[in-house]
Amino acid sequence: MQNGTMINWADLRYLLALARHGTLSGAAREVKAEHTTVSRRVAALEQALGTRLFERQAGGFILTPQGEQAVVHAQRVEEEVHALLRQVEAGAPSIEGKVRISAPPVFAACFIAPRLASLRQLHPRLEIELAGESTAINLFRRDADIAIRLSRPQESSTIARLVGKLAYGLYATPAYLANASDAEREFLAYDDSLDNVPQQKWLHSVARGRRIAFRSNDLAALHAAAAQGMGMAALPRFIGDGDERLTRIPVDAAGATRDIWLLVHPDLRRSPRIRVAFDYLAEAITASRALLDPQD
Repeated sequence: MQNGTMINWADLRYLLALARHGTLSGAAREVKAEHTTVSRRVAALEQALGTRLFERQAGGFILTPQGEQAVVHAQRVEEEVHALLRQVEAGAPSIEGKVRISAPPVFAACFIAPRLASLRQLHPRLEIELAGESTAINLFRRDADIAIRLSRPQESSTIARLVGKLAYGLYATPAYLANASDAEREFLAYDDSLDNVPQQKWLHSVARGRRIAFRSNDLAALHAAAAQGMGMAALPRFIGDGDERLTRIPVDAAGATRDIWLLVHPDLRRSPRIRVAFDYLAEAITASRALLDPQD
């Protein structure tokens, strides 16, 4: 009960499922219910909250601004419920020790790190090390216990799970776009060592030979340069969309995406502390689909 409003927490499952799939049939498959049940439970949640969460269009259901805010809170509830279930199943007394996680630097700092607090709250005896690393590490050398990569792993002996996608967009400041014609606009790109990554290839396809004014091997540097009005950069949507200094630029070419893979050595997967951390990361990334790979 909040300010006289009664919310059925079970209805949040239907909200999240419909937000993820955009259709009643897709949501129904996820929650293993009839599509009429999904429609009824979402309608009940809208009535309880006193606001419309979805707009129905020809292609499916689109979140309203109020719906987007509700999804953010519902994802937190979902993460905590799953974490509670993991704690009960794994047994809190045995979940202790060090877990070292490796991830691309900006993804580690901007996405993974903010989501580790609840894991530590549930398992306070865990010691977590988070390393931001641009190159693939070797799990067999124990460089890390768990690795997050943005490309399909080549090691057949590791346990790898595809847990999501990371979408990119083209961003610049509104002032930069207002003061430069389309022909005058310049690009901010990775250096030549990263010409093979999908977002760099996509940027070149959009640039079509126009000038690249700044290069760096560091995504954080490209983000900072774009935010200061140096030009247009390809950035992950969860970063660019969340920066009020930037605006996303519509382009003809379909945006670049990267697969998000979660890896662990098969021997370590049986360790309670590694299993808990691995499952937690997988669920955190999967639950953030609308943030990491928005469909608009």
